[in-house]
Amino acid sequence: MFSIDSIVTAVGMTEHIPIMFVAVIAAVAVMLFPAGPLSRFIERNSTIVMLALGFLLVIGMTLIAEGFGSHVPKGYIYAAMAFSGFVERLNMLARRKRKAR
Repeated sequence: MFSIDSIVTAVGMTEHIPIMFVAVIAAVAVMLFPAGPLSRFIERNSTIVMLALGFLLVIGMTLIAEGFGSHVPKGYIYAAMAFSGFVERLNMLARRKRKAR
């Protein structure tokens, strides 16, 4: 969902406040539809939460490093995230197979 700072930033970037209100309301309405299935998916696969936390930590550390002037190639970050997602997908398939037995 939206964080309040994102909404304030978006509203501050436009001169047409009614259009921004409609856009925010429409975006929230669109996001409410997948909220139920997404929450059920997360409940069934709790390790996804840890994976997402790991991604947030990697992104945060990259932003901090770049703030200090150190450049971190984005390809490394994307490759690590893709690999982690791939491994998690394999783990999910293995757990499903084990549960079926």
